[in-house]
Amino acid sequence: MADASEQAGKLEMKGISISFPGVHALKNVDFAAKAGRAHALIGANGAGKSTLMKVLSGAYDHYMGEIRMDGAIADIRNPRSAKDQGIQIVYQEVDTALIPNLSVAENIMLEHTVRGMKGRHLVRWKEMHAAAQSVMDRLNVSIPTRKLVQELTLAEKQMVLIARSVSMQCRYLVLDEPTAPLSSSETEVLFRLVRLLKSEGVGIIFISHRLPELYEICDDITIMRDGMLVVSDKLANLSQEQVIEHMLGAKLEGQFPSRVGRIGDIAFEAIDIHDAGKVDHVSLSVRSGEIVGIAGLVGAGKTELCRALFGASDTASGELRLGGKRIAAHNPHLAVRSGLALVPEERRREGVFVEESVGANLTAVSLSRYAAKGWGSWLSAARERIAADSVVQSLGIKTPNTKALVRNLSGGNQQKIAIGKWLLADAEVYLFDEPTKGVDVGAKRDIYELVAELAARGKCILYASSELSEMMGITDRMYVMYDGAIVRELATADTNEEEIMLYSTGGLRT
Repeated sequence: MADASEQAGKLEMKGISISFPGVHALKNVDFAAKAGRAHALIGANGAGKSTLMKVLSGAYDHYMGEIRMDGAIADIRNPRSAKDQGIQIVYQEVDTALIPNLSVAENIMLEHTVRGMKGRHLVRWKEMHAAAQSVMDRLNVSIPTRKLVQELTLAEKQMVLIARSVSMQCRYLVLDEPTAPLSSSETEVLFRLVRLLKSEGVGIIFISHRLPELYEICDDITIMRDGMLVVSDKLANLSQEQVIEHMLGAKLEGQFPSRVGRIGDIAFEAIDIHDAGKVDHVSLSVRSGEIVGIAGLVGAGKTELCRALFGASDTASGELRLGGKRIAAHNPHLAVRSGLALVPEERRREGVFVEESVGANLTAVSLSRYAAKGWGSWLSAARERIAADSVVQSLGIKTPNTKALVRNLSGGNQQKIAIGKWLLADAEVYLFDEPTKGVDVGAKRDIYELVAELAARGKCILYASSELSEMMGITDRMYVMYDGAIVRELATADTNEEEIMLYSTGGLRT
C-alpha cells in the first residue's frame, strides 16, 4: 500500500532514448513530475527538452524506455493515447497547431467536436460558442469566439491554444515556452491559471528560457544538456547562476558584448510609414554601424513595422531611403534587392524552410552567387556547401552536417539559420524582430555578438524587442512604440528600463 501511495499522482519517464537521422537527441533520460506541482524543464537549445516532451505527448513513437502513470506502464505511442492519459501539450509554434480559417471557438473546441460527433452531421454552434466563451472567461481573456484565428495576434493565438488545452480534462499540462509571445499582463493571466490548475491537482511541466519566471511559478526543476539529464532537484535549492552553469556546462561571462565600432552618418531612413490599424505614420533613421532598438510591449506594432519596412504588407505606404537615395521595397523581393534583410519573429512559419536542409536554407537568398554564370546556370553544389559550412562554423549551429533537415534542429539553431542566410546575402540594413524569443542564454549571447559584429562592419541594425534588458544591453538608441506609433526616441546611455516601460505603456505621450 505504501508503494501505491507513493506512486499516486506521479508521472515517470525512465531510460528514454531517441534518435533521428544524424542526431542522437535523447540519451537514457529519466524525468519525473508530480500532480499539483509546477516542474521547470530547461536546457540550452538542442538539449532535448522539447523532444522529451514530444515523446510524452505521443508525437514520436520510436523511442526506447518506458513511461509510467501512477506506477503503471502507460503505452504512449501517439497523441490520442497521450490525451487519453490526461497529457496535454501547448507547443511553442502556435501556427502549426491552429486552423487559421476556423473561428476561435472552433479551434478551442476542436477535439470536443470531433470526438462528440459519433455519426452525427450537425454541429450545435450555439453550444460550442458558449462552451468556448466559458473557457475564455475562466482565463480572463477577451477574444471574440466568432473571430477567425487568422485575424489574431501571435499573443492571442497562444491564449487560444492554452484555452484548448484547459478545455480538456488533463492531469499534466506541458507548456513549451508559453510566455514567449505574451505581454507582462498576459503572462500574469497565465500564471494565475497555472496556480489555479496546481490547486486542482494538475501537474504543470514548464519549459522556458526566462529564468526569473521559473522562480515565480515553479516548484521543481530538471536541467538537460546535450540530450542527457544533468540535474533534477527542488528549484529553491539552486540559484540562477547555478542553473545557468548546469545548462551551459560553464559559467556565463557577460551577457552583452562590448562594442567599440564607429557610428557614421545617417544611412537608412523610413519616412511616414503607415499601415492602417497597424502602423501609424512612423518615421525613423539609422546611422551606419548603429544598433537602433524598436521597444514596446507585445501588440505595440513592432512586428507590423518590420513587415511594412520589408515590403511584406500590401497595404503599407511611405518612403524608404538608403544612402540618401530612395529605394523600392514594395515587396520582399524588391526589399532584398535594395539591401534589406528581415529576421522575422515567427521563424518556423516565415524565417526558415523546415522541410529543407540546413544548406538549402542558408543559401536560399543568395543562390545567384553559386551559379557559374549567374541566374539560368546550373548551381554549384560544392560552392553552396562551402558557403553553408562557413556559416555553420561561424555561428556555432549544432547540426551533424548541412544536409540535415531544419525541422530536426532545436529552436535556437533554427533561429541561427534564419539569421545566417542573410550573412551570405550581405545586406545593408538588418531588421531583427524578437530574434532571441525562445532562445537559451548561451544562444542569446551568440546572437548578440552577431548583431554587434554586423554593426562593427558598418551595417544598419533595427532591433525590435519587448525585452527591456536587450534594449539597454545591445542598442545605441531606441524608438519606443505604443499602439502602432512611435511615442518617444531615447538615447540608451541616458535612459533606464523604468522610463522605457513608462512610454511603452502609453505614459507621458508627446
